[in-house]
Amino acid sequence: MSKKTLVIGASDNPSRYSYLAVQSLVRHGQPVVALGKHEGIVAGVEIHTEVPSDKDFDTVTLYLNPSHQMDYYDYILSLKPSRIIFNPGTENPELASRAAAQGISPMEACTLVLLSTGQY
Repeated sequence: MSKKTLVIGASDNPSRYSYLAVQSLVRHGQPVVALGKHEGIVAGVEIHTEVPSDKDFDTVTLYLNPSHQMDYYDYILSLKPSRIIFNPGTENPELASRAAAQGISPMEACTLVLLSTGQY
């Protein structure tokens, strides 16, 4: 099943987990939009530096330190995704609580593990 995913904190640095996540999402046939601090391309996916106009995301997966997530709270919640994945190091009780209050499922999980085990 296809789950359009927004990767926030995307990087074209091959040593970053967000880079590996974009590659893995593409490899698993998931539509991906990437948002990051710097422009770049990963697995044919352009990294946007401004919030994309797309609104139909099933999943938002975070690779952004909680202190940097605050600027995106309203944007993420306005997308009304079915879930937000808080990858290791991005756990954020405040955003998770706000998401849950709006019917968005917060998950503390690893996108790479979910993909590799068929649980995505």
